[in-house]
Amino acid sequence: MVGRMKQSMKGSLHIRNGRIVDPSRERDGVGDLLILDGVIQPDGTAVPAGVETLDAGGYVVVPGLIDMHVHLRDPGGRGKESIASGTAAAANGGFTSVVCMPNTNPVADNGGILAYIQRESAKSGVVRVFPTGAMTVGLQGEQMTQIGELKGEGAVALTDDGRCIQNNELMRRVVQYAKHFGLPVLDHCEDYDLAAKGVVNEGYWSTVLGLPGISPMAEDLIVARDILFAKQCDWDVHIQHISTAGAVEMVRQARKAGIRITAEATPHHIALRDEDIRDYDSNFKMNPPLRTDADRQAVIDGIADGTITILATDHAPHAKHEKQVEFGCAPFGILGLETAVPVYFDLLYKSGRMPLSAVVKALTQAPAELLRLEVGTLQAGRPGDVTILDLEREVEIDPEASLSKSRNTPFGGWRLQGDAVATIVGGDLVMNRMAGDRFLAPGS
Repeated sequence: MVGRMKQSMKGSLHIRNGRIVDPSRERDGVGDLLILDGVIQPDGTAVPAGVETLDAGGYVVVPGLIDMHVHLRDPGGRGKESIASGTAAAANGGFTSVVCMPNTNPVADNGGILAYIQRESAKSGVVRVFPTGAMTVGLQGEQMTQIGELKGEGAVALTDDGRCIQNNELMRRVVQYAKHFGLPVLDHCEDYDLAAKGVVNEGYWSTVLGLPGISPMAEDLIVARDILFAKQCDWDVHIQHISTAGAVEMVRQARKAGIRITAEATPHHIALRDEDIRDYDSNFKMNPPLRTDADRQAVIDGIADGTITILATDHAPHAKHEKQVEFGCAPFGILGLETAVPVYFDLLYKSGRMPLSAVVKALTQAPAELLRLEVGTLQAGRPGDVTILDLEREVEIDPEASLSKSRNTPFGGWRLQGDAVATIVGGDLVMNRMAGDRFLAPGS
């Protein structure tokens, strides 16, 4: 169930007996957590009368998950998604915060659009929404936006996601101005000449299937450029949805050299490969495209060794009729908010590739630190955002059960282990599928 669920004291909840995993405090152990008036309280604080208690015995209690790469399609694309439906899907997937991309219609390239997103999020959002602002006007890659205005209306980062600035001098100036205003730069890395209007990864399967390919070099070249700008400007440049072995290695070496470069991975780039497009199912069409199995393994290795510090989804809803066309004509993008937790915890934690705390950190502390957010931690005095996980829960992904307006996922029918079972935002339980009646009497 997802929604604004009533409690005896709004914004207050006592969580008992859960295994608390909070990488920001290097904590991993059974304990209690108290939220009063939306704020996490110091350990040992007395529980006031009337505060509802949630028994989390047998579950894992972590800071509220953050997805720093989400397309809410609002304004302009409410047929695919809205702030209301997108944040409901986020809560259903265990996310307490989402960072929305600016490629809306009109583009979020000015303060007015960001103000609209803030108002609509406050009115109909179920989880926290942090907007980003466009780097260039209309995402056209020609004229820099008024970055100070975007910062003033709440932008937490700058990005032309879905597009990539091809003018290198313009990109360098964007990074310089972003540093002045304290905003990280998030970049969709794609050289248009090398991408050559392709629709899948350039290689064996593009040749066999007769589909135009996108060279891995299209990503690698821009990643190399961005590393140079991060070094020259000494500022935070973040590589979105990294997908190639070459890009991972460049980021690895740059981080070892102390350059302020970070990268994120997506569920589909660690779970799928270009071979999966062999049936021409457009639900497997995304940009960057699914790469080779060697690339997939390189991304997983990069996550495991800390080269890739952030896990995101690139949640990109599209209406069913848009995807039900021939592969080359379908739009890029798939859903991610409700499938990310099972994919990540099954493939990275349950498989033994990473410790639990490392996966949690990549979904909480790491994105919060990059974006300078107050969330992503269970420290006293911070917002009472919490996700409760059942890592033994068997999940079969059913696209028709999604709370998104769209259904474009390649994971339908997948069986995975591990899922979010409760989402708490500011002390309010907004999603709960914990087994049985887990509530105790107020004050118990």
